[in-house]
Amino acid sequence: MKLSLISSVYSPSSSSFPIILRSSAFINLCKPFCSFSLPSSPSTPVNPKVPLFLRSPIYSTKLCDLKKWHDWAKGLALSIGSTFVHSDNGPDPSILCRELKWLMEDAVEDHSMFSKMGLENIDERVNMRVGVEELYDMWKERIEERRPFQYVVGCEHWRDLVLSVQEGVLIPRPETEVIVDFVSDAVSKNEDLRSGVWADLGTGSGALAIGVGRVLGIGGRVIATDLSPVAFAVAAYNVQRYCSQDKIEVREGSWFEPLKDMEGKLAGLVSNPPYIPSKEISGLQAEVGRHEPRVALDGGIDGMDALLHLCDGAALFLKPGGFFAFETNGEQQCRVLVDYMKNNRSGSLCNFKIVTDFAGIERFVIGFHR
Repeated sequence: MKLSLISSVYSPSSSSFPIILRSSAFINLCKPFCSFSLPSSPSTPVNPKVPLFLRSPIYSTKLCDLKKWHDWAKGLALSIGSTFVHSDNGPDPSILCRELKWLMEDAVEDHSMFSKMGLENIDERVNMRVGVEELYDMWKERIEERRPFQYVVGCEHWRDLVLSVQEGVLIPRPETEVIVDFVSDAVSKNEDLRSGVWADLGTGSGALAIGVGRVLGIGGRVIATDLSPVAFAVAAYNVQRYCSQDKIEVREGSWFEPLKDMEGKLAGLVSNPPYIPSKEISGLQAEVGRHEPRVALDGGIDGMDALLHLCDGAALFLKPGGFFAFETNGEQQCRVLVDYMKNNRSGSLCNFKIVTDFAGIERFVIGFHR
């Protein structure tokens, strides 16, 4: 189930990397979640930021001042016109105004106050999760710096989850949700896979790890790895918000390095790795190219560096009958990846299949260990 109204566009035209333009409406949130303390990271600890909708409403402002901010913010959004669209296929005013509505919903405790904003000289006070002065700064960052809306509010809806995200962590895309469906289908036909140990490599926000963990059976668990200390902390935060720490373990490290104890033992392996060719990074939508972590985007000269490494690792770390699913940049990478495995890993990997995403683009490669 998807809670959000999300649309993807592709920029530059030669790349099929999904770029988020629309974020989610923050409604029907399941809270509170588990209370917890984060696990320690092998490197310098990072404290994940609390999403706006989870902050305490400790601020208060006059409704007339909130309306003044809203009118200013809407005017700024409308003034953009088609500038961002023509520049890099970025958001148009209708999308920005929708984001403004979502920001209001996250910032204000009592949504019934919105109906009074059309009245004149309303001095009634509104409880808020952020001061009105900070709202000005947040919206300037969104428009003037093209800071992703998900970073502004600190979260993104993904499947039936509301995940914390911040600078240094890739914003999960709706396309990637399909990988959880692949896993669900695989484990429904094989109890050994359903109760086995899975790995999500380059976990980022922990989206795939949590999604996969939810479709595994009793005894099934997931190890999520990421090189970034920020991603490590945010993934752990999300895992524990959803009370999944008994099923999902987050380890810091590069790809298979934290999995040395799992060689030949994994029931499954999933990943949405960096796959954008290096030369195309500068042409991405500003929200992506300027703000999201390059280490999570840049896949090397042809975008295949991490994908080939994952194939080699799958041959080594999956147990017989183990399943894998990898996301790619599109048709060409899918076919190169399948050819590579047929020519170099056919003794270990088999039953390769290329699967399309929501837009009908060949995006995923799935298969099994012999």
